[in-house]
Amino acid sequence: MPNPTAAILIIGDEILSGRTRDSNMHFLACALARAGIDLVEVRMVADRTADIIAAVTGLRARADHVFTSGGIGPTHDDITADAIAAALGVPISLREDARALLAAHYARSGTEFNEARQRMARIPDGAVLIENPVSIAPGFSIGNVHVMAGVPAVFEAMVASVLPRITGGTPLLSQSLRIMRGEGEIAAPLAALAADFPDLSFGSYPFNRDGVFGANVVVRGTDGPRVAEATARLAGLFPG
Repeated sequence: MPNPTAAILIIGDEILSGRTRDSNMHFLACALARAGIDLVEVRMVADRTADIIAAVTGLRARADHVFTSGGIGPTHDDITADAIAAALGVPISLREDARALLAAHYARSGTEFNEARQRMARIPDGAVLIENPVSIAPGFSIGNVHVMAGVPAVFEAMVASVLPRITGGTPLLSQSLRIMRGEGEIAAPLAALAADFPDLSFGSYPFNRDGVFGANVVVRGTDGPRVAEATARLAGLFPG
């Protein structure tokens, strides 16, 4: 049985402008691989409702799960929750359990629970909250869409909260071999080896160190002995 699939949608003008470097995609991709969920697509969109709706609609039709990052904070440009509600055709309103979590958090810190902060308790109808042990404001899952914060520490905590709810498959395994030859030299033998192992994937990542060309070849698959066998064959093709 094939592994379930996933897509990632990174939302935010600050990512597309280069002001902020995204790390959430890399973190989630690694977590999904460990969980046996195959990542099939990554997209980035601006803080525009129509763009978010279009991306979510397309991705959720293609993948078993869609994970979003960004745009669920207290400011005017945090429009992800509203866009997700629109994409799924459900109302959105202030949710009492989310409001209570936030009210208690701000009371403990002696901070005003003002109207802007209350916006973070607006949740689409029918959604399940995603726990946020870092800053309390929850994410949410609705249908096959999991909506999480953009701040890396919070995003990572939310991933830890939501992944145990999802049925995974067989974890993706990999082995890497550094070959001190140019890609043009290894291409034909590597293609022949890949043909012998159609159940595995082979990736070649070239580098140049002090004028010497080489490549890191990564063998990936869900069957550990097959990955090990292919890597050993690869090493035999390019000894030393």
